Parts: sequence; structure tokens; C-alpha cells
Amino acid sequence: MKKNEIIFDKARFTVLTENLIRIEYSESEKFEDGLTQIVQNRNFEIPKFDVIKNDNGIEILTSSVRLYYSGGAFNKSSLFADARYNSSVYSNRWRFGERIEGNLGGTTRTLDQIDGTCPLDDGIMSKNGFAVLFDASMVLNASEDIVGTSSDQVDLYFFAYGREYRQALRDFYRLTGPVPKLPRWALGNWWSRFYEYSTESYLALMDKFAAKEVPLSVSVIDMDWHLTDEDVPSRFGSGWTGYTWNKKLFPEPKQLIDALHRRGLKVTLNDHPADGVRAFESAYPAVAKRLGLNPALEEPATFDFDNPEFRKAYFEDVHGPLEDDGVDFWWLDWQQGTVSKSGADPLWQLNRYQYEDSQKLAPNNLILSRYAGPGSHRYPIGFSGDTVISWASLDFQPYFTSTASNIGYTWWSHDIGGHMQGAKDAELTLRWMQYGVFSPINRVHSTKSEFTSKEPWHFDKVVEDAMENALRLRHQLIPYLYSANLLTAQKGRALVEPIYYEYPMEECAYTHKNQYLFGSELMLLPVTQKLNLELQMGEANIWFPEGTWYDFFTGEKYQGNVEFKIYREITEIPVFAKAGAIIPLDKNPLAGEDVPSELIWKVFPGAANEYVLHEDDNQTTVRFDGRVLTLTESKSTTRRHTLIYAGREVAADLAGNFEIDLGQFDSEFDWTFEAALLRRLDIAEIDFDEKDFIFNHLRKMTDFGQRCAFVKNIENIELQDALFEIIYSGKSCYN
Repeated sequence: MKKNEIIFDKARFTVLTENLIRIEYSESEKFEDGLTQIVQNRNFEIPKFDVIKNDNGIEILTSSVRLYYSGGAFNKSSLFADARYNSSVYSNRWRFGERIEGNLGGTTRTLDQIDGTCPLDDGIMSKNGFAVLFDASMVLNASEDIVGTSSDQVDLYFFAYGREYRQALRDFYRLTGPVPKLPRWALGNWWSRFYEYSTESYLALMDKFAAKEVPLSVSVIDMDWHLTDEDVPSRFGSGWTGYTWNKKLFPEPKQLIDALHRRGLKVTLNDHPADGVRAFESAYPAVAKRLGLNPALEEPATFDFDNPEFRKAYFEDVHGPLEDDGVDFWWLDWQQGTVSKSGADPLWQLNRYQYEDSQKLAPNNLILSRYAGPGSHRYPIGFSGDTVISWASLDFQPYFTSTASNIGYTWWSHDIGGHMQGAKDAELTLRWMQYGVFSPINRVHSTKSEFTSKEPWHFDKVVEDAMENALRLRHQLIPYLYSANLLTAQKGRALVEPIYYEYPMEECAYTHKNQYLFGSELMLLPVTQKLNLELQMGEANIWFPEGTWYDFFTGEKYQGNVEFKIYREITEIPVFAKAGAIIPLDKNPLAGEDVPSELIWKVFPGAANEYVLHEDDNQTTVRFDGRVLTLTESKSTTRRHTLIYAGREVAADLAGNFEIDLGQFDSEFDWTFEAALLRRLDIAEIDFDEKDFIFNHLRKMTDFGQRCAFVKNIENIELQDALFEIIYSGKSCYN
């Protein structure tokens, strides 16, 4: 028995950290020591704890937990624990079997057919300081193959981290395995559409994006790459599953993929594997020979990942020739149930084995597949399913994505723009694409329709330009995104976090559910509601935490500890940088360089900060003490640097390690109250006389209180709110 294990009656308790205790119950008194689908490691450093045994049971005490067990089967009377935190109005006592009402949620398997919100499974974070992770998953051997079910009747992990959410997540990853790093190209724009392309039409589309200087990094070819219903004899059933190229559309598949590779694109194919391999497939003879099937009877190779020989046939005989053609990774579109012979979820098996096989093609390669429960973060990336095209769906995705970090699932890929149903709405598509730029993976997608495609030039010029600018911005951000990606893999710090990770004791951090942190430097609040037609602006209710915040694009300044409505035109994205923020951008996002040769450093005034740009074989540390900025590379490069401070370029073509005094430059952005007032009134569809009256009075006032009092007399409440935002931002100009 290990030193951190306590056995009492038919229960075993393992103190993994002072905040994390494993709790097991087994009638046979045989406890599970093997790895499971969820848990990969229990070899933690032995923490400090005490045990009290008496006639009434045992107590286990750590600095964070006092656990009580009186013996017998677990119930709410025999097993309970007190978390030693006073972090909320919720009770700090957990009883076995009782729901933890303060749980902040985790994620769910898929958003297929969901129009708006849906329930989420629990995560490991809660406002009242404790949470429980149940492990009823299958037991694995050292090779991570399933060997059976656990001997435990109950196997759970009691997390008691108070509101130290990032520490809880780090220890969750210690327990369940780290998130692998993603390849750099995965963080660019993905083009995806369910559509019958041909070689000619697909390459022409890619060339049109290039001609319009819109960068793409991943080419997703949906299921029409293979034979489908009209080409599959009816005796074989559905054409949903397929592995044989449709030569009518793609007569020379390898030439197509080679052409895409020359354009700098990675290529993935959609795979619905549930129907296995049937006799019409080009790979069938090799599969039948390997599995001993009777070709004369057209005996199918049924999908069965419990069978090692089927897995070998699947990867070597079916996927292998397609990978020889150049396929870089696979989109596993599993929708066919949760039952296998072993009892394991076949989606989990598919993700686990396919991810392992993908590493043979390239290190840190990936898959695109649905979530299969806790531990799925080891097999990125997540496909959230066939999203309904609606404002309600868009409105749910920011919250859904950030909350998934509460169960360690940080790399969601959504159908950006929506997949199915709905109606054409250019504004919705643009807002969704703006969100996609600031989501983990930006995969633009649509269903099989002539009318749902998301090419920017299918929309009016204003929307087209805004979409294209958003897609360019995504590639500018790749240095920032890739650095955050390495932090996720190495330190367990998610790219997208709920804002309560940084502000755990602030109630507003929990009520503003669509607001999230995007890396260490930025805060987002996507616009997810239609424009106010009278104001010609979209609105969102924001909470600014303590400190000074700037609009990332305009420099509009906000003093924190306040909540109100913000307003943005259809072309504007609400992105905010805290004072002192330092953000690296690729100066040449169209160049497609593996590592950018030129960087722009966007620096915001008002506070000291340090930012480290993590790369595979280098680190660049930028320190800003509020006046002097220094840049230091751990490994010398020939990279050139441009500095933008308070919205103005102040230095260019810098190289190597350097120091520059930013105090010599203006620390105020060009944003002015009068210009912002003029613009908001100009685009508003209200009476001209009213515009003139408001503009002439407000611009002459020099007192914050006077301006607030004046707008309170405006009958239009939304106009009041839109004007208050810029009055509040302009407060520093005259206070």
C-alpha cells in the first residue's frame, strides 16, 4: 500500500494533492490500479495530510479538505467532506450522491440539431469550491488498449480547489494527461463546405481566395470526395460511409492534393466510418484478405475497433492508400451511437486510435472529431457538430467554448457561420466569422446548398470587406495563438478561458457568460444579437474588470469595475486589451511562413507588463515597465520588429535584442469623444434635427456629470446607452 493510500472497510482513499482525493468503493475489496480512459497518471508527489481513525470511522485532513467516512456503502450520511474555503454563499459541505449546485459546467458531446442552448455535463470547477469527477470508464493496459471494466463499484475524484481554477485545471491534466500541442497551420483559416466540388472548381476557389489576398491554411473536403448514394449499389445500403474516390469529380486525386499542397494548404477528408468497409470499395479486396472475408458473398468488414485486425485493415488498407495520395489528417464524422462489443464508446476508440495513427504522418498531427467524454482533450481537435444557422446558436457558442475549459477541453472547432437550416442573414454570417477569428479553431463551414456558402464575395461589399479583413486578422494573430497553444501543452493554460479564471471572486465574472479571456492579453465579448436598426449598431452587455482597458482596434479607453452596454457597427469586433498589453502579430500574414520573419508588436500604454512569445525552439521576452520596452530573444534570429504604441508606429526594422524608450511618444490614442459622437449620430436613422441638437449640446459640455444628465433626457433608451458608452470612455479627456 502506498503512503498516500488509506483503506478503511471496503473503501480506499488516495490523497493525490492537498486539494485532490481519489475515493473508491469495492465490495470485493479489490481496488483498481490500472489506467482508465479518463485517468492516465496517479503518481503524484505525496502531499501533507493527517488521518484520524476511531470507532465512528475515519477522517482525512489536508490544508484544503476534511473528509469523513463512517464505513459501509457510500451514501450521503456515510461519506461527506468539508472544503476549507469561504468562497461563496454556497455550502462548503459535499455529501456523496448530492448534486453540487455551484458547478460551473463542462461540455457535451455535440451540438448536432441544437438551436440555441443545451445542458452541459459537469466540469471540475464550482463556485462553492469543490467538484466531483466520476470515473466509470474502461480500464486500459500500458498500450492504452481496453482490457475490461474496473473492479471498483465507485471511483471518483474530489476536487477542492476553491476558486483556484487554473490550479485545478493543471492538476486535472496531471491526472488525465496533457493537451498535445497543435501544429501551427491548424491555427489559420479552414475552408470547409459540404458540396460537390470538382478538381477544377475547388482549385479555382482556392485561387480566388489567394487572388483576393485572403489566407487559408486547411482545405476540408467533405463527404462528396467519395462515392455516395447515387454511385453506390442499393444492396449495400447508404453511401454515407465511403473510401473510394469519386473519379467523376476528382479523376486524379493525388494531383488535386499535390496542387493544394503547392498552395500551402493541408488537406483533410471527411470520414463517416460506421458502416465499415463494403464490397464496392476499392480497398475491399485487401481488407477481405486480411480479415478472411468471403468476397463472393460480398461479406462486409463491419466497423469494430475492438478488433486489432480490423484496426490494422482500417489504417493500413483503407486510410493508408489515401494518405499515400497526400491526405494530411482525418475528419471523423461519427454519429452512429455509443455501443461496441467491449462496452466502450466507439467514438472514444476511434479518436484514440486515429489520433495515435495520425502521428505516423507528422508529429503533433491532429484529428477532427466529436467529444467522447473527460480525457478527450488528449486527442484534439473537437468538432462540435452540425450547427443550426441562427442567432441563438451563435449566442451560445462563446459561453459553450469557454466553459469547456472547465473539463480541460480547450480546442473546439465549430461550424463557423452555421451548417444547416435557418435563412440567409449576412449580418449573422459576418458576426459568426468575427467570433471565429477569436475562437480556438476558425473553420468556416456550410451545408449542401447553393445558398449557404460563406465565400465573402457572396455578400454585399461592406460585408465582404469585413469578412476578408477578419480572415486576414486571424493569420496575423497566429504568433499569439501558437504561443498560447504551447502554453496549453506545457503549462495547462487554455487559450480561451471564462473570465472568472482571472477574477474568481467577482460576481460579474460569472454573470457575463459570453465574455471570455483570449490568451493572456485580450478579452472578448462577441456581438451575438442583431443590429439595432435605428442605431445601425449591435450591442452587448459588458463588465470591465478593475484597471484600464482599451478597444484593441480604436484605442477607446474604459476604466474598470463597471458594467454597461457597448455598441459596435457591423464591421467592428469588441476586443479589449488591458493597460500594458503586448500582442505579437505577423507582419506578412499572406507569406505563409512557418515562422514569421517580421513581427509587429502592438503595445498598449498605462501599466507595466511582461509577455513571452513561445515558439518551438525559441522564446522572445518583451518587458514593458510603463516607459521602457526591452525585447530579448533566447536564441538569436534575423527577425525584424515593428513597434506600434498607443495605435501609432513608433519604430520599425529593429533586429536582435533591443531597448526603446516609449516614454518619448504620445501615450494617448487618436480616439476622441467628438469624433465618436459624430459617427454614432451620423449612422443613426433618427431625425436630423434631433442629431444636431444632441451633437451641438454634448460637444460643448466639458463635465462628465453634465453629459450624463443631458443624455438621460433623451427618450430613446438605446440611444441613451450608446451615447453613455462614449461619454464614459471620454471621461478621462476632461476629468
